Amino acid sequence: MKLFYITAYLPTSIGEVPVADSKLNFKDRFGALMVRLAFYRNSYKVNPGLYAVGNPDGASDVFVTANYKLSFDHLRKNLDELNAWILVLDTRGINVWCAAGKGTFSTTELVNRIRLSRLSEIINHRKIIVPQLGATGISAHKVEQLTANAAAQSILSNPSLSNTAAFVPDPVSLNPEPGFKVIYGPVKASDIKEFVRKKHHSTKEMRKVSFNLVDRLKLIPVDLVMGSYKLLAVMAVFFILSAINKGEFSLHDAIDKGLLSILIIGSGYVSGLVLTPIFLPFIPGRSFSLKGFLMGIITSALLLLFNKLGNTYLEMISWSLIISGISSFTAMNFTGSSTFTSLSGVKIEMKIAIPFQISLTSVGLVLFVVVKFIN
Repeated sequence: MKLFYITAYLPTSIGEVPVADSKLNFKDRFGALMVRLAFYRNSYKVNPGLYAVGNPDGASDVFVTANYKLSFDHLRKNLDELNAWILVLDTRGINVWCAAGKGTFSTTELVNRIRLSRLSEIINHRKIIVPQLGATGISAHKVEQLTANAAAQSILSNPSLSNTAAFVPDPVSLNPEPGFKVIYGPVKASDIKEFVRKKHHSTKEMRKVSFNLVDRLKLIPVDLVMGSYKLLAVMAVFFILSAINKGEFSLHDAIDKGLLSILIIGSGYVSGLVLTPIFLPFIPGRSFSLKGFLMGIITSALLLLFNKLGNTYLEMISWSLIISGISSFTAMNFTGSSTFTSLSGVKIEMKIAIPFQISLTSVGLVLFVVVKFIN
């Protein structure tokens, strides 16, 4: 069955190569919207392999990307009016940056995909352009070494040997053809045309990773939807607890204070997942858990200002602790979405932050329950 984003098939010396449309249509944009709302994220992918954009020939550039369809779409739309090849790696439907960190956007996969696609038989040069955000997973000198070695191709085809660190081919003794040289492209696909015009030279600006307001806003819907089921469960628990008055169930309190508790819990959720990323550069500290905690304090202060944290000091304190704990925890979702933190930094932060967050919310919950039995 022909895929909707494939417009034709380009005849080559090794057979027909699917031509991907460089114009995104309604299905592409609707799919992207659904994925950004956290629907079918784990299955939004394209088949790995070689694709064409425009009418490429042997001299055309080869761009590498992941088989996460959002990554594939973002690349092909920025190749509009260019004639190029796209080599899609099997990253199990994960985007370039995350796949590089997880080891699926890797040297081994790139070398294998070059071999499987018979790329050397289609192009007359030995250059491939890898996105800069995938650099952590790709070793340029190993790619060149392995693709220059005919014996390496047969070894890489054997799964039991493909990840053997000790295997280092001897280019001299095997008299290899030139291997593929990796060129790291710009951070943003939107800079590709300028990158090509400058003969594969990236300016300083092209190498910068930004995380501006627009970038942060794009990530908010995913986290909001993904955590919504847990949020509803927590809201339901507090709605029921709010109906207790001096140890007895009160329908009036269920409606009055129950709805207020839903508002307060939702405020903590929004504080961590919406307000924290929006004001990220202006919140003191580097760790996301601290930024979320501080934003939770500010959110609690605003609710207190509008008299929405209860009528007693104990109740106000309990809600402030709960809001801050939720805000701090949910804000950590952005550790994998920005360049503010490293993998090792995230692990260290989680070891410190999670016990603190559990303590905050637990103490707040205990105080909240106590209030229900003494007031």
